[in-house]
Amino acid sequence: MSLRGRWILIAIVTVVMSYLSLPSFFSEEARTSHWWLRKDGMTLGLDLQGGIHWLLRVDSDAAIQRELEKILSSVTDSASEAKIELAGSDIKGDTLTLRGDIPGLRKLLDENVQSVDVDEQDGALVAKLKDRWKREAIDRGASTALEVLRKRVDQFGVREPLIVPQGHGRILVQMPGVKDPASARVLIQSTTFLEFKPVLDAAPSKELLEAKFPSGVPEDQQIVINTTRAGKESEALLVPKKAVLKGDMLEDARMEFDRRNRPIITFQWNSEGAKLFRDFTGANIGHRLAAIIDGKVITAPVIQSKIGRRGEITGDFTREEASNTAIQLRSGALPIPLVLEEERSVGPSLGADSIRDGVRASLLGAGLVFLFMAIYYSLTGMFANLALIVNVVILIGLMSATKATMTLPGIAGVVLTVGMAVDSNVIIYERIREELRNGKTARAAIQTGYARSFWTIFDAHVTALLSSIILVMIGRGPVQGFGVTLTIGLIASMFTALVVTRTLMDTIYGPHPERLRI
Repeated sequence: MSLRGRWILIAIVTVVMSYLSLPSFFSEEARTSHWWLRKDGMTLGLDLQGGIHWLLRVDSDAAIQRELEKILSSVTDSASEAKIELAGSDIKGDTLTLRGDIPGLRKLLDENVQSVDVDEQDGALVAKLKDRWKREAIDRGASTALEVLRKRVDQFGVREPLIVPQGHGRILVQMPGVKDPASARVLIQSTTFLEFKPVLDAAPSKELLEAKFPSGVPEDQQIVINTTRAGKESEALLVPKKAVLKGDMLEDARMEFDRRNRPIITFQWNSEGAKLFRDFTGANIGHRLAAIIDGKVITAPVIQSKIGRRGEITGDFTREEASNTAIQLRSGALPIPLVLEEERSVGPSLGADSIRDGVRASLLGAGLVFLFMAIYYSLTGMFANLALIVNVVILIGLMSATKATMTLPGIAGVVLTVGMAVDSNVIIYERIREELRNGKTARAAIQTGYARSFWTIFDAHVTALLSSIILVMIGRGPVQGFGVTLTIGLIASMFTALVVTRTLMDTIYGPHPERLRI
């Protein structure tokens, strides 16, 4: 590339990267009020801007019970097909008790269920979940919960969250910048399971509804309570235990407003759910249908017409409640409840101290490097210093453009990048000095120095780049932040060492190569 072309390239890169890096130096309010600023830039990690640190644990008892419920459902279906009597069942802890045709049920379990140890006690069949399957049930629940949490946190608007497994049945969640732990906790821990059930009967209170059934509520039915915002019982509803439709058939859910500007939740079924909902509502016009979220009746309106793919849930929502509930429904239900084992809030003051100390360390390191290069390499040392400034601009610009997260180890990566950027110039300058000592002219020494230093610099940067990429791909949290900063810094260092300083050398020493000062 010609000298003029290189200057144009350097100018374009510097201007573009300077513009991209601007949002990182302005507050969020300033970015919003200035139209010429990009609205987003580099993100500060939990250790710099504060936020929430949680350690969540899968409820092991619930995970085991869920596994036994699946086994019971499978056994019930198989027994019905084989016409084997199943008179009753009970789940307690890690055991499933079956009553009925004991020989037939035992044969059915032995042939179809490998996850339990079966024994006969007091005329009943007792199936106990094996330890290996207990661990697998907990790990499976944690794996599914991990994906649901990632969807919820992403839609909650948290930038660069950390959500990773942390040992057996545990999940680590870090949410930088979150200032309302209570709201976030509800969003994270809520199982949020949506069910639609027909209302079979209703009464002003649970007692009045139970009074209609002197011999007890039928086994396949249950009573659910509709409450006001203040938590007072407003109505008791009798509904079947089996739902007509569940939230796992939802395709979308979002918060909108009705004609009176009240928050509502609109939803959309997938093709299977739409057909079931259309058929049911069409056959039950004039009857009530209860929308139940996490066991709480949200609304129980009368079906006015056949409803297909789209519908809405109205209730006594605040805007925040409607928005969070829609997020939870959209991201899916947690398969198993999560228990909060550890909660830590990192205050912004700690982050401010870290930023201040990190900036001081970076400026001190850069200042010492500037001073050394200017004294030891004279004018060419100043070229390296100018290239170093361009290097930092490119680094911040690329991190802002990619919305990367700057952590405290990331600041250390910046300091390391400063040293590596200058190291490339040291290799080049020492090579030029060697060529001058061998009697070459200044112009020839510059050309040979850059040519013969290229592969040394290239190899050093590529090997370091491979390590930093591995840190980005495999590392988590601070380790990943360090890897991101180092990766971008290495790319910028290659450009400044081989293009910026070479262009400055050719510009200054091109017309007068005999005046080389190095």
